[in-house]
Amino acid sequence: MPSMRRLWAAVAALLLTVLPAAAQKRIALVIGNSAYAYSTRLTNPANDAADMAEALKTAAFTVILGLDVDKRGFDAKVREFARALEQADDGLLFYAGHGLQVGGQNFLVPVDAKLESERDLDFEAVRLDFILRQMELGRENKTNVVFLDACRDNPLSRNLARSMGTRSAAVGQGLAQVQTGVGTFISYSTQPGNVALDGSGRNSPFTAALVKHVKEPGRTLNAVMISVRKDVLSATAGKQVPWDHSALTGDFYFVPVSAPQLVPKSPPDAKGAADMEARIRELEGRLSRQMSPEDAEKIARLTQLKERLRQLEQGARSDQERIFELMRSLAREKTPEGRLGVQQQIGRAHVLQAQRSRERKEVADWIAKLEEETAAVRARR
Repeated sequence: MPSMRRLWAAVAALLLTVLPAAAQKRIALVIGNSAYAYSTRLTNPANDAADMAEALKTAAFTVILGLDVDKRGFDAKVREFARALEQADDGLLFYAGHGLQVGGQNFLVPVDAKLESERDLDFEAVRLDFILRQMELGRENKTNVVFLDACRDNPLSRNLARSMGTRSAAVGQGLAQVQTGVGTFISYSTQPGNVALDGSGRNSPFTAALVKHVKEPGRTLNAVMISVRKDVLSATAGKQVPWDHSALTGDFYFVPVSAPQLVPKSPPDAKGAADMEARIRELEGRLSRQMSPEDAEKIARLTQLKERLRQLEQGARSDQERIFELMRSLAREKTPEGRLGVQQQIGRAHVLQAQRSRERKEVADWIAKLEEETAAVRARR
């Protein structure tokens, strides 16, 4: 019996290779701010965040939820998120509420922000770059996904622009485009620099579509966003076009395709239970004749390693493209400070490339070893 349990554990591992996210630790920070103290109350964001949190839980995310958070509460949620990210494979940020850009920098706005002067930004708002840095810090080869439903018409940004006088041009409409690190995907509810619509229902058009499509099994993130874009275009009569920027190095699934069900979800009747038990015994016998538990474990491990090698090879191509892009940028830089900044980015890109190269070699060596060991297994099957 212990041997059979080990066999089933190995077979389960093999089946779950089609469910890579199920075994991963996934953390999401979900913030929705509606009840602004010094600006017009927004109808949807708190609903958007609550509904998105529930959708992400069905995709095996542990959710840190904040509704109508002030600056102190916002900072506390970000800190909690940052700590949880240290052990996470996938990190996700969803924000709905007011946001603004000043001087090309994006800020997310807590409900108690006044923003009476430019100095208030650092004390009363939250820099998006700061959260992105927490998501990427020490998490090479991990996945980060960001959704920003924060491009609404914002009276706080207008007030801030008036207070800045001749510098008011630095306050842009909507949010600015963000350059992300390798492994990060960022999506805006509309194009950078544009304003999104709140919608007339429980959710904004963007979040309504997102909540619907992230629950669909077997669809990549890119496929989900295509459906979201179509839904938003339809709901807004073409006035709003969700936009995204991706530096992912592999496919990301919210809900992967499930492995075949060996046991029905609802209890069968007596005859159905007897038939199921007979089929299970037959399957046990067939499996025990075909492979040992050790063989099943090796085959499962080999499948996982081949998928990891594919991801690393995609990442290596992205690394090289990034280095070429930075080299071209270096040639265009005119100031010593600018050239130094680009050179530092190139150095970090080379370090990441070297780390990925070492892991590729290790994974390839393991694959070669396991392929030799499993060749005999396949010959017996």
